[in-house]
Amino acid sequence: MRSPQEIKKVIEARLKLYLSRDKTGIRRELLRLFVRIKSMTVAELVAELRKQYAVTFHKIASMVGIIASRIGILRVIRNSDGISAYKLKEKYIDIVVRIVGVG
Repeated sequence: MRSPQEIKKVIEARLKLYLSRDKTGIRRELLRLFVRIKSMTVAELVAELRKQYAVTFHKIASMVGIIASRIGILRVIRNSDGISAYKLKEKYIDIVVRIVGVG
């Protein structure tokens, strides 16, 4: 079984690899939004990102899904209407801030 420090190193490596393929800066900005705003739905993320980038709902939903499932740093919160909001897990905020910065 891996220790919490080993898990954080694996998460950090996955996040760095994911961001290394970020040619437009959308992925970094998406993570910055999670640090600043805490909990958001995909529709809210799309509305925010459309201010700077040409994005589609599907594109952002895919990014959020990858970050939540493969990297494992997002928590899914479902409300009674079946709408999912996503929140950065507290234990990984420091890693995300260090890698993408906030601003």
